[in-house]
Amino acid sequence: MQSNFPRNVTQKLIESHLLQGEMIPGKEIGIHIDQALLQDATGTLVQLELEAMGIDQVKTEVAVQYVDHNLLQTDYKNADDHEFLRTAAARFGLWFSRPGNGVSHPVHMERFGIPGKTMVGSDSHTPAAGSLGMLAIGTGGLDVAAALAGKPYFVKMPLIMGVELKGKLPEWVSAKDVILEMLRRYDVKGGVGKIIEYYGEGLRHLSAMDRHVIANMGAELGATTTVFPSDEETRKFLRSQHREHDWIELKADPGCNYDLQEVIVLDDLVPLIAKPTSPGNVVPVSEVSGKSISQVVIGSSANPGLRDFWIAGAIVADKNIAPEVSFDINPTSRQIIQNMIKNRAFANLIKAGARFHQSGCMGCIGMGQAPASNTISLRTMPRNFPDRSGTKDDQVYLCSPETAAASALTGKITDPRKLESLYGMAYPQFKAAARDLIKDELLIKPAEDAKVALKKGPNIKSLPDFDAMTNKFNVPVLLKMGDNISTDEILKAGAEVLPYRSNIPAISKYAYTVIDETFYDRALQAKEQFGGHVVVAGDNYAQGSSREHAALAPKYLGQIAVLAKSYARIAWQNLVNFGIIPLEFTNPDDYERIEKGYMITAVNLREHIHNSSTFDIGLSDGKDLITISVKHSLSDRQIAILLKGGIINTYKEELTI
Repeated sequence: MQSNFPRNVTQKLIESHLLQGEMIPGKEIGIHIDQALLQDATGTLVQLELEAMGIDQVKTEVAVQYVDHNLLQTDYKNADDHEFLRTAAARFGLWFSRPGNGVSHPVHMERFGIPGKTMVGSDSHTPAAGSLGMLAIGTGGLDVAAALAGKPYFVKMPLIMGVELKGKLPEWVSAKDVILEMLRRYDVKGGVGKIIEYYGEGLRHLSAMDRHVIANMGAELGATTTVFPSDEETRKFLRSQHREHDWIELKADPGCNYDLQEVIVLDDLVPLIAKPTSPGNVVPVSEVSGKSISQVVIGSSANPGLRDFWIAGAIVADKNIAPEVSFDINPTSRQIIQNMIKNRAFANLIKAGARFHQSGCMGCIGMGQAPASNTISLRTMPRNFPDRSGTKDDQVYLCSPETAAASALTGKITDPRKLESLYGMAYPQFKAAARDLIKDELLIKPAEDAKVALKKGPNIKSLPDFDAMTNKFNVPVLLKMGDNISTDEILKAGAEVLPYRSNIPAISKYAYTVIDETFYDRALQAKEQFGGHVVVAGDNYAQGSSREHAALAPKYLGQIAVLAKSYARIAWQNLVNFGIIPLEFTNPDDYERIEKGYMITAVNLREHIHNSSTFDIGLSDGKDLITISVKHSLSDRQIAILLKGGIINTYKEELTI
């Protein structure tokens, strides 16, 4: 039933898809899902989960399996998984985007995104589709599998933050600087529990792909998603993709309200940069200018548009990059390459000395392109967590294409506004073509005949079975961690690890190794001696990627619970989905009373979880025993899932009834 009060875009999107619950902040809601996006680093698990659930055909209007992360084929593992994903897409009725076709988010925006639709994706940057006026949410693979099976997507109703954009961006400042400004103000947990909705007259000067940049990195704020209206800029983009028939207008009603308000005056922005080792560590480029660099990488889902490559090419045109700099270009799709050739961006970059790589995530996920030891790498990517690049002592900075290209020329971090005095360069003005050249031959339609056998190589292992939740435990604390621990630190990315994404026994050997290389052996010992373990963390535990391996691998090693001050949204959901209890300190000061090696005891656990949101557990240092209070914020639905040992067990039970 539609309401009479003036509604913002987010409220309209949710209300039109609401199946369960009420739009009251903090209350769980269930929404109907129209589309699903899967990428290969997480999609293999989703396909295995569909198999484990006994699903026949997916129920969403559109579902696409992309291969964009694990592209290096140094042995059989990735190649085998590509074949598995191809056959799984045919078996379950998904589109299949072949290896090298492009990064999931911009390709989906070009070929499949439709204003007014909802989408879940097994990638934390799925909210990029909010640039088209969609409600697109990144989540764990099990939630995506459930949506593919026709189930609602459940999430706590977020607060809606309205961000009014005023004015127009100055020269040498672009969309990346807008989201970096938000990160400068709010850091990596300022968006937790919120949907960010942008509005205002400043939107007239931001293209759909500019909005993609901002929506994509809303994930770095910890936001549930980011939403833009569908307006004439959206229409212009869909027309350029030969899909104007998919456009609808979707805008906020006059007089609508937001739970929170923010204003950004675009005219006041300057080139910004995120210093190591957090996307929230943002300062003006001028503050760090002059530092020598060894690498510049342009590409990734955070700056995927044709304009982003064109502006870099225009800056370096008829010049040579600094001899000490590796200038790497990761085109985000085959279609982008085709259009870069047409507008000469490709030639400008190649002539200046750029190294061209295949269309995919590449260095963004640590799949090659690791920088030299103890040197600075400038990247137009969304994340710079420790060791994500593949180099232990990396110094990764995040910036706009303008800053990246300017720095590639000088060999030092350079404020792009300095190019006017250094080279007499005027700011290049990009003019988008009315219609792009379309390249969709590497998108394979869902098979008409679903009788396709799954092709599993030797590296693909079926998901392990998990028991129902225990009623008591007395287990050690194997790790005590601080605030903002990322999924890259819990289960690292990169060319060494990600090929094992469909082999849980193998990938579990890398759990928490960025923090403690002894964790795997200690976890196995604790599992054998005590039946499992617990880890302790500060605020915003498991921020970053949606990869559910960060829950599944610890679960495989016997993780019973996590005790933290607070959680990132996707990680919290993933823990529940795999039967790990996400506990919080009732009194955050109790965090200081626990150390690694302490024993934690809980009894009558199933009763406590079921009947109360707060209960006591025992804590011992081997000498004294104390009691502390813990809590959870699970819905009744999640409690039922947790008691059964996870969502796979739940759906298996439902499908056999």
